[in-house]
Amino acid sequence: MMNMMPASESMANAAELSDGYLRIGDLARQFGVTLRTLRFYEDKGLLSPKREGNTRLYTNRDVSRLKLILLGRKVGFSLREVKQMMDLYDPSGSNVKQLRTVIDKSERQLLKLERQKASIDEAMGELKEAMDTWRSTLALRQQTS
Repeated sequence: MMNMMPASESMANAAELSDGYLRIGDLARQFGVTLRTLRFYEDKGLLSPKREGNTRLYTNRDVSRLKLILLGRKVGFSLREVKQMMDLYDPSGSNVKQLRTVIDKSERQLLKLERQKASIDEAMGELKEAMDTWRSTLALRQQTS
């Protein structure tokens, strides 16, 4: 998967992961999510940190999975869909099935987002026209009062 972080952030990550693990607070800060969010993703089977007592320790794999979860959420996939796509990953395989599934779902989601964007653009145009009318009406009324 592609790295979506700036180089400076990646260097900081390398330092934090030097022992191979990242603590929950560090991971939360790095990605701008709450501890509760990370625990929720763990409860849903999306992340599986190592446990040392009450301490959750996240690996590079968990960091990669969190990046994918957040990207999936940002573009409108449900957590269920994100999990389905991630669960198809086979570290020892070609992952052709996973890639085909991800591409298919992504194409459908992109069409959905394009329709939503067109609808938003239309609504914004109508609102701008209405605001122009209201401003004109206000200007006329201020001139006559």
